[in-house]
Amino acid sequence: MTNNDMGVARVLAAATPPPGMAIFQLPTGTYETPAALAFQGGSFRERRQFAATAVLVQHPEGDVLIDAGFGAQAEEHIRMLPSFRRSPHHLGSTASEQLDAVGYNRTRLSGVILTHSHWDHVSGLDSLDVPILVTDEELRYADRNRGDRVFRRVAAGHDFRGYSFDGPAHLGFPASHDLHGDGSVVIVPAPGHTTGSVVVLVTVRPDQRFAFIGDLAWQLDGITRGVQRPLLMRMLADSDSAQVRQDLARVTTLAQHMQIVPAHDARGYDGIPLLVRDHHTSKA
Repeated sequence: MTNNDMGVARVLAAATPPPGMAIFQLPTGTYETPAALAFQGGSFRERRQFAATAVLVQHPEGDVLIDAGFGAQAEEHIRMLPSFRRSPHHLGSTASEQLDAVGYNRTRLSGVILTHSHWDHVSGLDSLDVPILVTDEELRYADRNRGDRVFRRVAAGHDFRGYSFDGPAHLGFPASHDLHGDGSVVIVPAPGHTTGSVVVLVTVRPDQRFAFIGDLAWQLDGITRGVQRPLLMRMLADSDSAQVRQDLARVTTLAQHMQIVPAHDARGYDGIPLLVRDHHTSKA
């Protein structure tokens, strides 16, 4: 075992998730992109379905969603985008509709953690009346990002709960924010895709850990092949491609310790259950 592996093991062991934690995926739809535009080495002949999925993390001190997926007004949101960003898409049930379908107790939901403010992560805020957990840096990015007006539309009227990276270095990242103080939900900065992007590390049990990496990589190939987006897409999509490369390397070292979940690859959500009534979510 290397010194780095020993350090990771010590940090992982320090997490003390409480009984009653659970995690669920809430897929809200997909859109289609050639693999050649998703990762270096991809083929134009292969089409990839990009997932738009919210994740519900249940915790005795209050539940959170990670991202919000597509919303009730997603068609309108797509029309707000520059034409080159409008991909063929399929809309499913919104996160809000899925919560209601199982009789989820909305008073348990304390907020939505955004990995970043791009439209396909925030559209579902249009039907979620909960606080938005986001850094000041990402709010500044969203204000400057005139090519994506959706966040400003859906965030209107929401409360914002800012947080800072007031905790120590964590799993190779330079700082952290421990949401509950028990290591179960730890947010770390990854400011390459957008200037305020984050990675959310979730420990449900010692043997069930996840890294929700947002758009550090669009597909798992970015982790398994160690590749970034193609150059053109890095130029169009990333604020700092060198920072993305550095944070991808950090995440890749964690792959043997936890499940890595790129936001837009449905394969990353394998094993995370869907939200259904027999999980007794209304009592959580």
